[in-house]
Amino acid sequence: MKKIIYLIATLTIVFVLGACSNEDSKDSGQQSDSGNKEDKKITVGASPAPHAEILEQVKPVLEEQGYELDIKIINDYTTPNKLLDAGEIDANYFQHTPYLEKEKENKGYKIEVAGNVHLEPMAVYSKKYDSLEDLPEGAEVFVSNNPAEEGRFLGFFVEAGLITLKDGVELKDATFDDIKENKKNIKFNNKQAAEFLPKSYDNDEGDAVIINSNFALEQGLSPKNDSIELEKPEDNPYVNFIAVQEGHKDDDKIKALVDALQSEDVEKFIDQKYDGAVIYAEQ
Repeated sequence: MKKIIYLIATLTIVFVLGACSNEDSKDSGQQSDSGNKEDKKITVGASPAPHAEILEQVKPVLEEQGYELDIKIINDYTTPNKLLDAGEIDANYFQHTPYLEKEKENKGYKIEVAGNVHLEPMAVYSKKYDSLEDLPEGAEVFVSNNPAEEGRFLGFFVEAGLITLKDGVELKDATFDDIKENKKNIKFNNKQAAEFLPKSYDNDEGDAVIINSNFALEQGLSPKNDSIELEKPEDNPYVNFIAVQEGHKDDDKIKALVDALQSEDVEKFIDQKYDGAVIYAEQ
């Protein structure tokens, strides 16, 4: 009798352990399937134009490879890196190297470049004057409050011979405090965020306004045709790229995204749609 009871108890334990093992395997399988499914989704935070428009072009290509591209439209310059650093998106597409370096320095973000895509030449707009040389003494120029681009703003005036910088200061690192000579005493108004500058231009504020091309395009402005000065692409450090959390640039889905964006089809799309307002970056 004791042997029978022992046998029944043993079989019961084996059954329970087997059931638990099967349940664990089932749960593990579900998690694995869920993980694989999640790995096939690429969530990218991007500015509306041209970034999101360019991303839309690669959706079918990625879909053929089994990836779902989810584009999150973000219309400011502070949110995308915050979301990326927190792991709420897989990548973002809106910024250039000088901006990212400032963000990493000031906020401690662990973000890296996964691949270059395009350049948006910045431009100067004015409803009052036809060139930078025509600006009057004490002219007020509206620019964004983005400190990473102060050197970029100054570049227009350095090239025009209206401003010189202190010795040893590189243009990409320059700030307004690095101005050595300001021949026309030009004043830079940097009280507004970049997305509001097209409105400043529409309202005829200041003597000139420097606008990022993505925001200019959103308002129907052509950097090539409507500006009085257009940034040159040669040796330009302001190429826009796909950014990811550090350690993820070689993830399969990120590599698939970058490869799609660096294709000849995307280069043709950029050339045809933007007519010089956006320039495909040489890889």
